[in-house]
Amino acid sequence: MSGNLTRKEFLARSAKYAAGVAAGTVGLDMMMKEKSFAGTGAATWPWPYQALDVESVRILGHDSYYATPVGGCCYGSFNAIIQALRTAVGDPYNSLPTEMMYFGAGGGAGWGTLCGALNGAAAAISLVSAKADISTLVGELLGWYTQTDFPTDASNDLATQSKYTVNKDTTALPQNKAGSPLCHISVTEWCKSAQLTASDAKRLERCARLTGDVAAYAVKILNDKLAGTFTPLYVAPTDIATCKGCHSASGTPMNIVASNMDCVQCHGDHNAQSVNQISGLPDGFQLSHNYPNPFNPTTHFDFAVPRRENVTISIYDVHGRPVRTLIDNAPFAPGNYRADWNGTNNRGEKVASGTYFLRIVAGSFRKSVKMSLLK
Repeated sequence: MSGNLTRKEFLARSAKYAAGVAAGTVGLDMMMKEKSFAGTGAATWPWPYQALDVESVRILGHDSYYATPVGGCCYGSFNAIIQALRTAVGDPYNSLPTEMMYFGAGGGAGWGTLCGALNGAAAAISLVSAKADISTLVGELLGWYTQTDFPTDASNDLATQSKYTVNKDTTALPQNKAGSPLCHISVTEWCKSAQLTASDAKRLERCARLTGDVAAYAVKILNDKLAGTFTPLYVAPTDIATCKGCHSASGTPMNIVASNMDCVQCHGDHNAQSVNQISGLPDGFQLSHNYPNPFNPTTHFDFAVPRRENVTISIYDVHGRPVRTLIDNAPFAPGNYRADWNGTNNRGEKVASGTYFLRIVAGSFRKSVKMSLLK
């Protein structure tokens, strides 16, 4: 669009911006801003990008997490990148309200879904990238997140040297891989590893440092893309190949959802479960009582499927809470099978002695048997 307005355009835009305004100065000011953007082409998506200093953005992301009155992980990562672009580029970033990203705090209004830091950084990537590049760039960011120990050594070092503007904790925090881009998994796994509660001040500091780390890596990706040196490094775990038999666009027998991340945090590691086929073809679905029972430390059980079907076998405690997923919606050909349980939960921890229930779901078939674990 040309930066020169015709008389007809001037009158039309003046009328639009002056509507409801007694004096024409506000409308004229808005019109001139649009004219400025139109003249430079800066407001056309994708917005302009210049290489940024990664470590400066890391610090700004951490400090933005604690900003008032907004703050938080989603705002923090987005604001860090946009603030740096305001300095490097200027308009149109000067007029972009970064507070709009507050919604992403706590995995989206506290719902624990996509990590807010990822949400904000991905929005910034999408703002400055061509459509053809966005999935690759954001995909690399999410994949890197699942395999990185947070807080990183870089952010821990900044804290111990008091190089943040906001220095609430100057210790090196425990590090842990989330394995997932989901907020509730990322926070929970770190809290378990650090033996802290989610409300602990050190957990908040962990998320502040993580926010800076995510913003910094997003900028590194964009810098590399700008320089023509970007190469995706994330490789999905090999053990998700069996998951994709169902959880992918081409999966059979069900289409559920595509995924490139490790699933063990939510569903257990059914690939690690030893299941052996035994002789004979069954007449119907079956689940045997486990043997021995009571048991310590391992018990065995048989199950059967008369036709190809997806099977889920899980362990629950007496309160109905899931303890271990032994087989998670995995396809089985017709046959008799033998498996075992070694008395551990989904995290590999030994469970307490007591009563547990072994439950099978295969199509419409459901059955539970009671087990007693002795210590």
